[in-house]
Amino acid sequence: MKWNRTALGILALGASAGLLLTGCSNGSTPGAGSSDSGAYKIAFVQGVAGDEFYISMQCGIEAAAKKAGATVTTQGPAKFDPTLQKPLVDSVVASKPDALLIAATDVTAMRTPIKAAADAGIKVVLVDTTVDDPSFAVSQISSDNVGGGKAAFDAIKQANPDGGKVLVVSVDPGISTTDARVKGFEDATAADSSFDYLGVQYSHNEPATAAEIVTAALQKDPDIVGIFATNLFSAEGTATGVKQADKADSVTIVGFDAGPAQVKQLQEGTVQALVAQEPATIGTDAVEQAIASLKGETVTAEIQTGFTILTRDNLAGEGADAVYKSSC
Repeated sequence: MKWNRTALGILALGASAGLLLTGCSNGSTPGAGSSDSGAYKIAFVQGVAGDEFYISMQCGIEAAAKKAGATVTTQGPAKFDPTLQKPLVDSVVASKPDALLIAATDVTAMRTPIKAAADAGIKVVLVDTTVDDPSFAVSQISSDNVGGGKAAFDAIKQANPDGGKVLVVSVDPGISTTDARVKGFEDATAADSSFDYLGVQYSHNEPATAAEIVTAALQKDPDIVGIFATNLFSAEGTATGVKQADKADSVTIVGFDAGPAQVKQLQEGTVQALVAQEPATIGTDAVEQAIASLKGETVTAEIQTGFTILTRDNLAGEGADAVYKSSC
């Protein structure tokens, strides 16, 4: 099932449905590397290198940049960690591109390094994640993460109409997107008294840690009926933990993101549903907003993209296009 931008607003999936998409005119001076011919230099800093979500976003960025006659350089830290991402941002600022598209790895720690890019005249577009004061950015583009968290709960509820205990496995606190997914799930659970929410535990983006968390949780509460894993690595580890606990037949797992490993788990029946984002669309929109700002044209301050709920039933049909890419 695919939720697009319009549908998200109409169906009010989560609290973010009230978010206004506002347009503004940005006529400030382009960055130091700008060209009147439109051959802009764009730097993309991923949240983590090798993640199919960011690879898919990179594909969208590169396609949109090629269409616009711009060039793109891409890099990302080995882990989703602000101490590893900050040096990359510092290097980008020193290279003076026209625009920086970046998935911030922490809402607080990455604000100052990214703002330094904006202060240097580089147009900043925040993709996927944001920071606690994004006023320096020309645009923010991400999925409806609160709505995605609610959709994850709905999928667990559909599989377990009598209710039961549910758990969330997330990355780390302080990441805007996954925090919003947790909120969407928590709010939906709180509104249904038939479900007992066991809280959120953090895997630090390590599948092995997620597996350990889930194994321990199922030892303590063997009657857990559903687990929501808020990102690709959390879902991978959650599936492993459920399998190790021999609970695959009784625990409904809903993962966020749709990398090849998660799709394989879906096909095998280890994971029952996936909330797939639209990373390529986020990338395309980011390039368009960055170039519009560089040209002094109207930009959209906040954009929310849709998502697709993948199941074994729609994977070979409408859901096929939502699977993330391993390469462009």
